[in-house]
Amino acid sequence: MASSRKNKTLFIDQEAVSALTLMSNNILYPATSLMNLAEVEDVIKTGLIDNKSFPFPFILAPSGKRNQMVLETITNGEEVTLLSSNGEFATLIVDETFKITPSQRVKNIYGTDDLNHPGVKSTLRRLGTISVSGKYKLLNNSKDINKQKIIDAKKRINAKHISSLFLAGNPLHRGHERLIRQTLETTDLLVVFLLKPNDYEELNKTINYKTREKALRFFVDNFLPKNKVVIIPLDNSYIFGGYNEIILDAIVAKNYGCNRLSIGANHAGLSMFYDDNLNKSIIDKIIGIDIDIDIVSEYVYCDECTTLVSKNTCPHGQHHQISYHADSILELFNLGILPPAVLVRKEISAIILADIFPNRFKNLEKLYYDILPVEGILQRHSEKDFYLELMKLYQTTSLT
Repeated sequence: MASSRKNKTLFIDQEAVSALTLMSNNILYPATSLMNLAEVEDVIKTGLIDNKSFPFPFILAPSGKRNQMVLETITNGEEVTLLSSNGEFATLIVDETFKITPSQRVKNIYGTDDLNHPGVKSTLRRLGTISVSGKYKLLNNSKDINKQKIIDAKKRINAKHISSLFLAGNPLHRGHERLIRQTLETTDLLVVFLLKPNDYEELNKTINYKTREKALRFFVDNFLPKNKVVIIPLDNSYIFGGYNEIILDAIVAKNYGCNRLSIGANHAGLSMFYDDNLNKSIIDKIIGIDIDIDIVSEYVYCDECTTLVSKNTCPHGQHHQISYHADSILELFNLGILPPAVLVRKEISAIILADIFPNRFKNLEKLYYDILPVEGILQRHSEKDFYLELMKLYQTTSLT
């Protein structure tokens, strides 16, 4: 469908593009359209759409003076064009416009409007005060290749049961590896949704997506059964950032054809509460989403057990346990420090450091031959090779 330049236009950011694309491909079902005021009020009151859980209203309220002017003047039945940074994205037939309160909107998503919350601050910047509802159509609505990837993977091994994990892998550490392995033990196929941040500030805090995908792909291809894992990129937009994240994860996994969602016991969104004197979590609030949710124990390295263990099965205290805090491991990488192999597999560390610090060494070949054992044959070596050999030296203990 070709859009008309005569249409009024609204500029939307990548967060909105991601969310609208997911909905267009039925990945957010039971949400199927931009909501009008009556639907918004109903979802806020019940947390349901057609008796199925959906944690907050799905709306479009773009910020900016120009958008505000357009939203104040468009009429019901009018066609508008949605523009993104990549050009014309969609057309929308206006059904209704109505005012929203941005602070209430972020409360619906994050459970708070405290500006110290990083999600609240970034979301308020992109929210206007007028929402628009109506049917929209993507101008380049190609087939969802991610759905096809999962279908093809399922056919390859005749998979009957499909499990899922949502993973940032920022960075991929030993705890992630154990979680993946444990999930694989009781399923035919595992779908790993690898999260891609859209927010600029968040991008600056992360290892870039290509590097994280490369690291995960290396682990899957070299240390897991062939054809049992499929990696799916998923834009980690603001809708997944709140305390209802697990509900959204379950909805996305179900709509991609998964039977089970595995989450770590230390997941930030696994909030606990008491109801009728019973200890419950947000999982108990999920209604009508036909997917099993498995809570997996937190893994730690115990220096008494001398291996990676579940906190539920290790008899030793926390003073013997090393936890896998991704932000601290990431800090080591950002400082250019090679993490111990007990935290991150040495091959993964080599991939990450070589990508974060390209061309780091003034004379890599000299450094390589000066401090590392070689076979006497002159060969070209990459920075990845150097980190791998350096890790071997770190693991040498004959002099201690």
